[in-house]
Amino acid sequence: MTIEKGGDWGQPAPLPADGVVVHDDREARATVTAARRAGAPLPTLGLLGGDLCRTLGGTGDAGRLRSAEAMTFPVDLGTVLIDGTIHWFVAHLVARRTWWRGRVVVAMNAQWLGSWDLGPRSHPDDGLLDVSDGDLSLSDRWKARSRLPTGTHVPHPGIAVRRTPSLQLDLDPTLDIWLDGEKVARGSSVVLRVEPDALQVVI
Repeated sequence: MTIEKGGDWGQPAPLPADGVVVHDDREARATVTAARRAGAPLPTLGLLGGDLCRTLGGTGDAGRLRSAEAMTFPVDLGTVLIDGTIHWFVAHLVARRTWWRGRVVVAMNAQWLGSWDLGPRSHPDDGLLDVSDGDLSLSDRWKARSRLPTGTHVPHPGIAVRRTPSLQLDLDPTLDIWLDGEKVARGSSVVLRVEPDALQVVI
């Protein structure tokens, strides 16, 4: 059940014996992808780092994961169809050639991408992706860059922002697609969807 504003979220519970410890978003995505490709249930993930971990307030303490201090949260999973091939992501999708020229599309399930607060309103269990889509001038990119760590780069007239459970994007020209910090494809047709409460994570 997706979180409602002001509602309780998560519960005290340690990582189960069959849970998988991951050190960053790439490892989390790889674990999810392997399970989905095999048609297996998604394992509970113990988060030691990455942008999803930071969004949840994780400390990176491995001992905590199997202790009475551990907290378990249901989180959404991002699904993306890129030119007919399905992929998954836990924290974010970025479509771009470079950060400094051309169109940039960002879909956030987590709040953070490294030191940048690209999803200041994003919540990992609200059933929505926070999508920003823009093609700014170089001078505006410099100005926006200084505001990224605080999430104050939006609102901006050159950046379209929406919060949505699904979205279809036509990328012309084609853009490189990065999922959880890893380049996975260059695509022209992208269909995004949220799987609510698809994953259990422990911090």
